Amino acid sequence: MNDTIKLTQYSHGAGCGCKIAPDMLDQILHSNFAMPDNKNLIVGNHSKDDAAVYDLGNGTALISTTDFFMPIVDDPYEFGRIASANAISDVYAMGGKPVLAIAILGWPINKLAPEIARRVIEGSRSICLEAGIPLAGGHSIDSPEPIFGLAVNGIIPIKNIKQNNQAKEGDILFLTKPLGVGILTTAEKKGILAEKDIHLAARQMMQLNKAGETFGQLEEVHAMTDVTGFGLLGHLLEMADGSGVSAVIHSSKLPLISPDLPWYIGEKSVPGGTQRNWNSYGQHVKFENEIGIDITRSILADPQTSGGLLVALDPAGMEKFREILIGYGLEAFAEPIGFISAKNEYSITVK
Repeated sequence: MNDTIKLTQYSHGAGCGCKIAPDMLDQILHSNFAMPDNKNLIVGNHSKDDAAVYDLGNGTALISTTDFFMPIVDDPYEFGRIASANAISDVYAMGGKPVLAIAILGWPINKLAPEIARRVIEGSRSICLEAGIPLAGGHSIDSPEPIFGLAVNGIIPIKNIKQNNQAKEGDILFLTKPLGVGILTTAEKKGILAEKDIHLAARQMMQLNKAGETFGQLEEVHAMTDVTGFGLLGHLLEMADGSGVSAVIHSSKLPLISPDLPWYIGEKSVPGGTQRNWNSYGQHVKFENEIGIDITRSILADPQTSGGLLVALDPAGMEKFREILIGYGLEAFAEPIGFISAKNEYSITVK
């Protein structure tokens, strides 16, 4: 069945590249309607964080999030796994432990057989099993394009909550997955993906960010988020601006999913979301080196689906942090990609 059905042919967007650009999202969410304060709501609409967090009154909090998108791969089983890993990641990005998931399914029933949707759900169940949580139900609709994702709840001791707006000057920045997923998936659609890079993006997107729960236990981790549709620059911008600081990225230290990303970019394998991202926030970014700026910008603004965790760490916690990385098989990401500086004219400087 999977040999004849290519899910990406049935959608106009792909993965987190479907996300609405940050500047347009700000317009959508702007409101003059004042909601009453809720003393139990620790994280909500007042910040641009990964999930809502609600104080349960017993020293712990509930984390609640949802994420869904259209296919980024053709295989329905892998699509279910990727969409689920991406949704669960928001709980890990807050430092929490996922406990329950509910499915969100939109399916073009006049175009795609129900057996294919079943494979999507099976893929989701497999990732939920890896995360140690039940897929406990959900909701489905008949939609023009295939859509899948999860609503996920998690729990966390209140002292372990990691927000994306608490970075401090002097913190060092880490990223736990390579960049370039959007570039490779675009190259695959164009039919120019090298054989050695086939399945590379899918394997990475199906990896859970489980380390986030353990990072949450480190008081030296000041801020954390996951890198998804806004690209590294967009999510780092939210961290820097929300924290009232600026950030510096060392482009030579960025982990890349393939050494051939510059070649793919040269062949115009750049998702449409990359330019939308750059148009949204490029004015806040300074490049100190103009050599290769187009390639670097295309990597930094590349929409990531189920991307890695971006962590702002007090250097005093470096040894403990690296031990956690090693414990999760993430030792390849033990080198900082940049640091947090005092607030200046630009939110992000790329060296």
